[in-house]
Amino acid sequence: MSKSARSRAEKMFTASQRQDEKFLKDKERVEQERAAHVAKLRALRLAREAAGEQAAIEPAVARPAKKDD
Repeated sequence: MSKSARSRAEKMFTASQRQDEKFLKDKERVEQERAAHVAKLRALRLAREAAGEQAAIEPAVARPAKKDD
């Protein structure tokens, strides 16, 4: 293989390696963003459920007892 052909092949290989690295970094970033989004939604759902349970308990506790006259 001549030097120029080898040099071109090495440049193409290096460019391909850079593209692969960029793709993997972008893929990892997207996965992290999605995981953060899912975690946020889960936290909101749990907070909403906890508030709903608390709201169901409070009226029973806050209701005064009826007195028989």
